[in-house]
Amino acid sequence: MQLTSMRSWLPNAPQGKSPILISGPCSAESRKQVLASCKGVAEQGAHMLRAGIWKPRTRPGSFEGVGEVGLPWLIEAGKATGLPTCCEVAKAEHVAAALRAGVDVLWIGARTSVNPFAVQEVADALQGVDVPVMVKNPVNPDLPLWIGALERLYKAGIDKLAAIHRGFSVSNAAPYRNLPIWYLPIDLRRELPDLTLINDPSHIAGRRSLLLQVAQKALDLDFDGWMIESHIDPEVALSDAAQQVTPNGLRNLLDSLVYRTAQSEDPEFKANLEALRYDIDNIDQQLFDLLSQRMEVAREIGKYKQANNVQILQMDRWRHIFATRSRQARAGGLNDRFAEQVLQALHEESIQQQTHMMTPEKAPNGRAQ
Repeated sequence: MQLTSMRSWLPNAPQGKSPILISGPCSAESRKQVLASCKGVAEQGAHMLRAGIWKPRTRPGSFEGVGEVGLPWLIEAGKATGLPTCCEVAKAEHVAAALRAGVDVLWIGARTSVNPFAVQEVADALQGVDVPVMVKNPVNPDLPLWIGALERLYKAGIDKLAAIHRGFSVSNAAPYRNLPIWYLPIDLRRELPDLTLINDPSHIAGRRSLLLQVAQKALDLDFDGWMIESHIDPEVALSDAAQQVTPNGLRNLLDSLVYRTAQSEDPEFKANLEALRYDIDNIDQQLFDLLSQRMEVAREIGKYKQANNVQILQMDRWRHIFATRSRQARAGGLNDRFAEQVLQALHEESIQQQTHMMTPEKAPNGRAQ
């Protein structure tokens, strides 16, 4: 996909690598609240205003947005501040209403991007329309599904696309509201290097105390900017009160961030970094050599199990491996989650290797090859 960077279609985007800031209330609740919140974030340096007009909620009975009546409030806030506006759309009638009102940028939420039928409906409604669209990651950690949503819009003629990383709904996301799974947006950027990547600390954190940590991580991972929810009085917000900050709180957050350069021209730094990277390259080679040896042993185990008619999965052995290796990992200073992921990947690959040894592929005539 040949995509147009947000820095070229956002009229007041910061130059160079300076982060783009999209901010405003989670939900449009009243004209007064929208105007005050949006004027406040504009004063703190926001480059685009946001407000939820239609709010897809997990359970019925929650505040689901004021609906189309809130669009004029957002447009008025944009005119008052001179900033472009954006809102979420989930179906064709949302698209029509937002464009009719004059919203500058649309975004597709996580509960919509998970559904190809819903994304296609939005894409069909945008045929022939020159409007930028931002796509939040699906609620589940599925990179092809995220890419597929972007592709559907691109095929509809939308090349002004951006992605928003808002984390993923999993059974245990603690301490976050939604687990970041940082490697997924990084993989997305590897697949689509021209794609603008925005981080949503509000929905990942779920509470104000974690916003700085998440925003800093995104900054260090070279995201293009953030979408941060800001309400003039978060304590009385009708949705997501715990994760919104006041405009002054937004300024404190931005001032607390550490802005690092992409490179250093210091010769000593370059020499030391090159030496350390050389060490990493050598260690990686050793790691893959060891992994190859481990899988060779797993295949030998598969042969013995086959010869003795023993099943592949030995649950007691797996529990022993998991417990002992986890202790070894912790003793070595490794993160529990990382160790768990490595062990799970090793176990799954070992099972695959043993399965291959015990159930060889059949030739077209039905005989084992």
